[in-house]
Amino acid sequence: MLLLAAAGLVAFVLLLYMVSPLISPKPLALPGAHVVVTGGSSGIGKCIAIECFRQGAFITLVARNEDKLLQAKKEIEKHSINDKQVVLCISVDVSQDYNQVENVIKQAQEKLGPVDMLVNCAGMSLSGKFEELEVSSFEKLMSINYLGSVYPSRAVIATMKERRVGRIVFVSSQAGQLGLFGFTAYSSSKFAIRGLAEALQMEVKPYNVYVTVAYPPDTDTPGLAEENKTKPLETRLISETTAICKPEQVAKQIVKDAIQGNFNSSIGSDGYMLSSLTCGMAPVTSITEGLQQVVTMGLFRTIALFYLGSFDNIVRRCMVQKAKPETVDKTA
Repeated sequence: MLLLAAAGLVAFVLLLYMVSPLISPKPLALPGAHVVVTGGSSGIGKCIAIECFRQGAFITLVARNEDKLLQAKKEIEKHSINDKQVVLCISVDVSQDYNQVENVIKQAQEKLGPVDMLVNCAGMSLSGKFEELEVSSFEKLMSINYLGSVYPSRAVIATMKERRVGRIVFVSSQAGQLGLFGFTAYSSSKFAIRGLAEALQMEVKPYNVYVTVAYPPDTDTPGLAEENKTKPLETRLISETTAICKPEQVAKQIVKDAIQGNFNSSIGSDGYMLSSLTCGMAPVTSITEGLQQVVTMGLFRTIALFYLGSFDNIVRRCMVQKAKPETVDKTA
């Protein structure tokens, strides 16, 4: 009886593997495609633009700093595979005025054609204890990280649905899967992206438009360097429990997942575990992906409890360490 059950399970798994490609979206062809990257003047955004350009795409870079845009344009153009490829630069703050964002997207489409892939990579991080952060910090991060993704997506979605083709990528963070000490403002803005992405995917999937949410870990970018200047000790020690990734590695994985139409894009073993643990009601791209999440959930939850315990210990040790000078002062 057990042998029969095992054979049935094996047959079921094999059937899933055979059926899975039939329900997965058709990969997006990048040669000749128009890819718009916000926050594309540096870091992960610039590396994503380079990776798409290497595969034959036409690129529109969107960022605030014109000088950085022009520098990024020169760097990206070195990776062309034919003389027809173009890199267009547009300087605009994607988080401030929707009408302005809509107008620049229209300009880009007039020059390079309809947008085939939008990568929302504009963002920033601020860290600090909840009661020490200015209220304006919460407003600022929600504006840049959340509305800065809403506005460009809103500007391209109608055309994608009409053409029945497209990819929209939201670059979140592992802090958008797990709330961490010091990230009450940052994590909130990154968690919001997932809610937007899940709802949007349900709306646009019938039109052959697919959404990808990327959850990169700490990545060696100018943004991380700036963030580290003000990180609380607890946040820094927790962050140091995982390795820092190269932006090129992160970009390659995001582009690969976006092309395939995968909803989740994660980096490394920790990223895979986090994505499985936090999948909840998130859409899956294939039956096998869903099966893997079901099978690994118990094991990954057990591992996660050890991680959470170690994070709590870090916070307690820092609290005790900070309390020692106060005790000495009182007894002096």
